[in-house]
Amino acid sequence: MIAIVLLALALAVPVTPCFAQAVGHVRVKIVKAGLLVGGGAGNGVLSYRGKAYPFKITGMSFGITVGATVGRLDGWASGIREVGDFAGTYSSVGGGFALLGGVNGVHLRNEKGVTIALQGAKAGLELAANISQITISLR
Repeated sequence: MIAIVLLALALAVPVTPCFAQAVGHVRVKIVKAGLLVGGGAGNGVLSYRGKAYPFKITGMSFGITVGATVGRLDGWASGIREVGDFAGTYSSVGGGFALLGGVNGVHLRNEKGVTIALQGAKAGLELAANISQITISLR
């Protein structure tokens, strides 16, 4: 009888979701160009816990970079404890190729443990193999 009462009480208590590390949807538009050293800038929106947070993105890449592209990327950010964790400096190692058009994908991680995975189309002409540092600041 005691077990039934405890079970009934446990089922009656409302369950609250754990928001310790929610996942956010990220949409980015970035323009980049370079010859050996590349640079880029863009903007995007983080959709997190039902709200939209616009952000600005700037970055530099070092390595082999030739050309210019415009890209639109979509993906997910994980490891966010609070929205302020999304802002910061991210690093990545990667490369890509575009001849009039191509596909781009990147995995980024910042000093607060937030990981961003993005993919999408890019247009332009580019050959790249580099190390990138990207800074995201919330508006």
